[in-house]
Order: sequence, then structure tokens, then C-alpha cells
Amino acid sequence: MPVPQTRPSVSFDNTAIAFAAKSDAELRRMYALFAAMNNQPLVSFGGGLMKRALNWGIPGAKTAVKYTIFQQFCGGETIEECQPVIAELGRYRIGTILDYSVEGEGSEQSFDHTLAELLRTIDLAAGHPHIPFSVFKVTGVADSALLEKVQAGQPLTGAEQTRYDRARQRVGDICRRAFERNVRVFVDAEESWFQDTIDELAREMMRRYNRQRPIVWNTYQLYRHDRLVAFQADYELGVQEGFYVGAKLVRGAYMEKEARTAAQRGYQNPINPSKQATDQLYDDALRFAVTHLDRLAICAGTHNEASSRLLTELLADQGVAPGDERIWFAQLYGMSDNLSYNLAHAGYNTAKYVPYGPVEAVMPYLLRRADENTAIAGQSSREFLLIKREMERRRRK
Repeated sequence: MPVPQTRPSVSFDNTAIAFAAKSDAELRRMYALFAAMNNQPLVSFGGGLMKRALNWGIPGAKTAVKYTIFQQFCGGETIEECQPVIAELGRYRIGTILDYSVEGEGSEQSFDHTLAELLRTIDLAAGHPHIPFSVFKVTGVADSALLEKVQAGQPLTGAEQTRYDRARQRVGDICRRAFERNVRVFVDAEESWFQDTIDELAREMMRRYNRQRPIVWNTYQLYRHDRLVAFQADYELGVQEGFYVGAKLVRGAYMEKEARTAAQRGYQNPINPSKQATDQLYDDALRFAVTHLDRLAICAGTHNEASSRLLTELLADQGVAPGDERIWFAQLYGMSDNLSYNLAHAGYNTAKYVPYGPVEAVMPYLLRRADENTAIAGQSSREFLLIKREMERRRRK
């Protein structure tokens, strides 16, 4: 029987801890940025304007973007530029997950370039005290059309089979390097019409490299009504076949695109019918995870305060120490510092996803994420209020 621990007292409203790393000037800059992000028409118009300005090479556009929204949400344009961010987060016991956010152009050359960059992130993470994970998207090293065709069970031409075999090899190269360097690696989740192919690749890698500990971690998007069942099935498979399952639990990032595609193609929308249903499924996944840690390790990739608090309580109820290496929390860099810094301060394993890459290449990724993830709009208001509260607290000192 687990020995319950004292319920944790983590306050996500403690802005002094949340913004301890920020100077007054940095807080004012963040205040202005999130105030602008609360204006939805401005975000829509400004996002399109920024894209055009960057595409047209308008003088000063890249600088303007780099030192505003890019600086807030990205670590830099290169791994080297990310080093100060890695060190700063590390000072507060927060790990960095370097996320190379440049998407493949669909050519074999671009996929090979992405592979080389991903291997660099793994090599940097090896033995680094502040980089607990690496991460990659399968579509960064494989053609999504091929992944979709494989999932649909359609026969591949000889040329397509060669390209798919090469894509599988790239995934294998990443996971083998992670295994050799003892670095945990996330396989990000993507769109449902080729997610099954990604899941099968992830399971293949877990079978191969997770015999002693969870090196390869798959991602489960709990806004899909079938993902808790899939998570539980993978756990059972791990028990049967003798491998560990690493699981990053997220709500999801493609809700509007999933609904639109389901309507266009005439199949059932895989997304839960309500936010409440998604929240329930996510929390049920947490409950399952903490009672099956014999073969599981999880990362709660969430900005949701209620789910984060629930996980701390579940761990206490099960007698699991806050610093247990099987349990991690993660948020995006530049957001939810009230979660990250307070969790880390209380001794929980916490990390930030830190996107990086050339401004021109990364901005479309970030802007599309903002468009597709409707939670970000509400999160912007929350960030704004927390920043405002901390500025007022400092003025009263």
C-alpha cells in the first residue's frame, strides 16, 4: 500500500515566485505584449501583417518580430542563441526542452537537414543538467502524405516505399542516438489522419529502446475521445512485452483543423464534444498514470492549473515524492510561468518547451499554433492579469 504524503501546498497565484527571474523592464515589456494579444482583431491583423513583412523582406521587420513576440516565446534562432535561456531556466530548477520548430519543406534534403539538427539537440542534452528531454515531430523527417497513405492502408509505389523506408530510418536514427546518449525523447502528436502511423513508429521504438527505462515517449492528445483507451492499451502492451511506456499527456493543438477535416471528409470528429469532456479525460489519464507507474513515466504537458494541482495531489496520495523521475510537468516557454516556477520551487520536475529556429521559419509555426489552439486566447488574459498583479505587488514594496 502506498504511504500518503502531506498534501502539497503549491500556490499558482504566487507571482513573486512566478516572475522572480524577470526585471521590472521585462515585466513591462511582457505587459504590453499580452495586452496586445488580448485584442483578437489586432492579433489576427498583426499576425498576417508580420507574415507578409517577413516574406517581403521589409527592412526592420525581422528585428521588430525578434525582439517582441519571438523573444517572448522562442529561445533564439540557433542552439547557441538558446544557451542563456537554458542557463536562466536552470537557475530556477526548470529544464529546457529544445524544440526545433522549423517544419520540413517536403524534400528529402530538408528532412535530412532536420534530422541533423535533431541529433545535435540530443548530443547537447546528453549529460546536460538542464536539458531533461529532446523532442521531434515525425513530419519534420517524413512526408505527411506518405504517413497518411500508410495509415489508410493504400499500397505505396516503389519510389514511395523507398521514401517511407528512409523516413522510418530517420526516426530510428533519432531514437537510437537518444538511447546511446541516454537522453529521453518525445515523439510529438500530430493530426489524426496519420497519427496511427506515428503511434506505430513510436511503439516500434519503445519496444526496441525502452527495455531498461523509458527513453522514447509517445504523446497522447486527450482532446480526442479515443486517446485514454490508446494510452491504457500501450501500457498493457508494455506489461505484456516487457518495455516501459513514456507518455506525454497533452490536451491537443489541432482542434479546429480536426473538426474541419472530419466535416470535409465525412467521418466522425475525433475531438471530444466539450471542453469538460476533455478535462475529464485528461484528469482520468493522470489518475491512471499515477497508479500504474510500474511500467509508466509521464509528462503532464499542460497549462491547466486544475490538472496540474490534481497531479500534485494524486502523487501525494500515492506516496510518490515530488522529485520522482517518472513524473514531469511541462509548459511552453513564455507562458504559464506561475505554473512552471511554482512547481519547480516546490520540488517537482518541471521543464519548458523552448522553440527555436530562424525567425522567418518559426513565426508561421507560432502564429498557426495561436490560431489553432483556442486555449491560448484565454491564456493570454490570464498571463496579462498575473503580470499586472506582480507589477502592482512590486510597486507596493
